[in-house]
Amino acid sequence: MMRIWPGRSYPLGATWDGEGVNFSLFSENATGVDLCLFEHARAEKESHRIAVEERTDQVWHVYLPEVRPGQLYGYRVSGPYEPEAGQRFNSAKLLIDPYAKALSGSIEWSDAMFGYRIGDPSADLSKDDRDNAASVPKSVVIEQAFTWGDDRLLRTPWDRTVIYELHVKGFTFRQPDVSENLRGTYAGLATPASIDYLRTLGVTAVELLPVHYFVRDQHLQERGLTNYWGYNSIGFFAPDNGYGVSTYRGDHVNEFKTMVKTLHSAGIEVILDVVYNHTGEGNQLGPTLSFRGIDNAVYYRLGGDKYRYYMDYTGTGNTLNVRHPRTLQLIMDSLRYWVTDMHVDGFRFDLASSLARELHSVDRLSAFFDTIQQDPVLSEVKLIAEPWDLGEGGYQVGNFPAGWAEWNGKYRDTVRRYWRGDGGQVAEVAYRLTGSSDLYEPGGRRPHASINFVTAHDGFTLNDLVSYNQKHNEANGEENRDGTDDNFSCNYGVEGPTDDPAINELRERQKRNMLVTMLLSQGVPMLCGGDEISRTQRGNNNAYCQDNELTWFDWKFTRQTHVLLNFTRDLIALRRAHPVFRRRRFFQGSRLHGSAVKDIAWLRPDGKEMTEEEWTTGSVRYFGMRLAGDAIEEMDGKGHPIFDDTFLVLMNAHHECVTFVLPAHRRGVRWEGVLDTAADSSKKRGSIFKGGQPYQLEARSLAVLRLLVKEKKFPT
Repeated sequence: MMRIWPGRSYPLGATWDGEGVNFSLFSENATGVDLCLFEHARAEKESHRIAVEERTDQVWHVYLPEVRPGQLYGYRVSGPYEPEAGQRFNSAKLLIDPYAKALSGSIEWSDAMFGYRIGDPSADLSKDDRDNAASVPKSVVIEQAFTWGDDRLLRTPWDRTVIYELHVKGFTFRQPDVSENLRGTYAGLATPASIDYLRTLGVTAVELLPVHYFVRDQHLQERGLTNYWGYNSIGFFAPDNGYGVSTYRGDHVNEFKTMVKTLHSAGIEVILDVVYNHTGEGNQLGPTLSFRGIDNAVYYRLGGDKYRYYMDYTGTGNTLNVRHPRTLQLIMDSLRYWVTDMHVDGFRFDLASSLARELHSVDRLSAFFDTIQQDPVLSEVKLIAEPWDLGEGGYQVGNFPAGWAEWNGKYRDTVRRYWRGDGGQVAEVAYRLTGSSDLYEPGGRRPHASINFVTAHDGFTLNDLVSYNQKHNEANGEENRDGTDDNFSCNYGVEGPTDDPAINELRERQKRNMLVTMLLSQGVPMLCGGDEISRTQRGNNNAYCQDNELTWFDWKFTRQTHVLLNFTRDLIALRRAHPVFRRRRFFQGSRLHGSAVKDIAWLRPDGKEMTEEEWTTGSVRYFGMRLAGDAIEEMDGKGHPIFDDTFLVLMNAHHECVTFVLPAHRRGVRWEGVLDTAADSSKKRGSIFKGGQPYQLEARSLAVLRLLVKEKKFPT
């Protein structure tokens, strides 16, 4: 007979202490809790069912001295089934522990997975009494010890950070230099082939699409599709076992830790894309998997007087109730766990505005922000917000508090419009190139608050952005109604692949234009994984449900692929070598440290500074930007001013060639060509041009030149 001790209310979850396991579950409104132990992941019935008698501060707890790591378990929670009052308890349903550190198995869809009777005229008001234990992933007790050695968070400074957004499976699933059994896994991302590629590319951080255990939607599986991206979390502490080589009883947790440690050894940070704004249980017609059956009224935002329904700021059917202290605690405990136990370096928060909603409006002084800012662990890691949700007033770009960086949606939109050739963009693009001071400086933040990107997982890849006039999401099974209409229209009527060399060259040039713009802008660049090798989704700009060759990286490179990859590597190296492209403070437009020139100057094609009128002229699509390396208002570790080379960036989004007169602020000025995105750029790279000499900038192209000086003063 199994021995049962009272145990402790904290920590929540299942905790192995070397002698036994403490189980702890919060439920404010439950009338009873049963802990169920299982022999294997597909067991139809528990081997032991233990009534949890002890309850402290609404936490149900029990200690089992005979249980060991690897034990599978779940909960059955009793209470009223009264949807109209916000209560949806159903003890017939086995529930996932919200604090489970690992899950074994997957969801097997059937009508028994729902707390109500499917097909009943009263819909979710009816209660379903069928047992679903065989179809639910089982929570796993794990041994948390791991040999980390001297591994620590890398804490790469923001100004040296280059982020690479990737999908764990898609990155390696077709990588020929990764062993077949490791492809598409955490272990595959830690192989020498993967590490060497990332290091050679020059990125300093990988931002992983969600790896929390997530729900593969029933409606997608019925159409032969799946939730590939993973924005449907149900286990906020558990790495998804679908990316494990071994899925046996939590082995994949150590595979995840090994991946992090290996990336750290290569100098690469790990940032997780996390989804705390909603869960995979959907709206009132969704399945009962965990939170809904443990305490629906606590974990979810319910619709005012109509507690049967959910408030949905996320477009997924529900919104997590961050206003409740226990739900907020769940998120904070999860974040701290991933930092302290899993050694991740930061987080990108999906639809972060929803986490900041107090009653309805987004509040930058919300409990969520306050708690993170005061936390000694979380306040020291990288925090990145997707600064919008789908609710009213949810677009909050520039409004997050100090300590946060943001996906700068205005940067993306402005850069796209400019290179498409839209008029009236010059003033706007100038703000974006220089770190978006209009958005971040008033709140006391610096340029690194701006995460600059042109493409991301959500939308067109860079290749498709310049190759398609409209989305082609037919494979998603929604008659091409899904996804946004973020067309770029720079391909002049030719959709997709073409043999026309002129069209192909224009597309390649536009890719180079946007890569240079992003990687040499002030702020933090984020490269969408695969853009550097022209990854295509054949026009699908909402490939969330495509786990196939449409989304996996294609590692069969063409000559064009190699050219773009090397171009991107050179760009990242240029950024890394020159602090003038990654300043820690905003430009002032003034002369600093006794310099004879301004820290930044905006130039017309005739070499003179732009006038106020020209900033607002809608027809202007070209300009020059002079970045003074001898006027960086920053100090090195010894308190000496930092000096760098001076660079000139010339940009022409016009459909015709423009002649620029190169600046000559003193006699004998010479400029060296660094890059030119036009086809003949190799002829100009390394070429020397005199100040006052004309420079032919081809249509829709960009050039970077470096000022040559006889002698340069560096701090001693």
